[in-house]
Amino acid sequence: MRQLLTIGAFARAVRLSPKALRHYDELGLLRPAVVDGDSGYRYYDPGQVEQARLIAWLRRVGMPLARIRRVCGLPAAQAAEEIADFWRQVQAETAARGQLATFLVDYLTGSGSSVDAAPAVLGIRYAARSESGLLRTSNEDTAYAGPRLLAVADGVRGAAGDRASAAAVAALRPLEALPVPAADLLGALADAVRAADLTIAEIAASTAAGAAATTLTALLWSGSQLALVHIGDTRAYLLRGGELFRITHDHTYVQSLVDAGRLTPEEAASHPQRALLVRALSGTGTASPDLSLHAAAPGDRYLLCSDGLSTVVPDTALRDLLAGTESPRHTLDALLARAYAAGAPDNIACAVAEVVALDAPPEPDAAGVGAGPHA
Repeated sequence: MRQLLTIGAFARAVRLSPKALRHYDELGLLRPAVVDGDSGYRYYDPGQVEQARLIAWLRRVGMPLARIRRVCGLPAAQAAEEIADFWRQVQAETAARGQLATFLVDYLTGSGSSVDAAPAVLGIRYAARSESGLLRTSNEDTAYAGPRLLAVADGVRGAAGDRASAAAVAALRPLEALPVPAADLLGALADAVRAADLTIAEIAASTAAGAAATTLTALLWSGSQLALVHIGDTRAYLLRGGELFRITHDHTYVQSLVDAGRLTPEEAASHPQRALLVRALSGTGTASPDLSLHAAAPGDRYLLCSDGLSTVVPDTALRDLLAGTESPRHTLDALLARAYAAGAPDNIACAVAEVVALDAPPEPDAAGVGAGPHA
């Protein structure tokens, strides 16, 4: 049996302070191997040194703790992709801040810039719908789109599924009216999700089955920054430069098998347990959603959807429909039509948004759904 290290010795080995180690323990990011039952003193296994050093390195590049938790739970190849994606976001955000700083210096020193030359303010045109599947007699899905928030939630089937999904989205909607700075977006979302989980606990307690659960995927804007919260198998996609990217990772049993190399994506698509969730909002207080920050750009299109769309409409078709010139409302209609043409066995919740520069008041959507400023 290997000799355990005291918290002080372990801190010196990994160049972290004991205070930081205690904080990471409280967050569930780096648990000690043993905690003395009498003194509460923490001891660490030498085998934890590599993970602790990875956490320290990720903190040095500025990665938020919520995202570090995600990286540490991924296989090495996927962790590397996540780090590369984070750094691309940092570079894009730094470039955008640099442009604004240059403009402000020029403007304040009278070097030629004018207020009219300021970087564009971004807004979104948006639409959302939730529709019943052809084989369903009830609809537990909820979809919402507003000037600063997109959200979809898929309630687990049962008496309280619709209430749970509605509660999850309702907990986020007050954030639209709050002046949340970009730096506080993730914290605001995390607090709202905790509030949603408490409400779902109350819903579960009021049902005969004593259970209620829902997935949740949402985007909240501030300036050119958007924060993503995700738990379950609802999804978020980004169309940029004609390419479609899925920016969420399914929290399902089948996806865990794919991650472990035990199933191929093709096998997972027809697996009988493909809808079995390993993470959801269930009112237990143990929900661990993914949280991440992204930079928006004019021309981006975002799609949030429940699995009622993503399991019957292939990514190639999603890309083609999102890449069209139709308004978000008409794009949404086309997505739903494609799902129904494929049989639509499950309920469908969708939200579509297009990022636009608000140099002039944007034209309203043909169905009356308009754009609104992020800030």
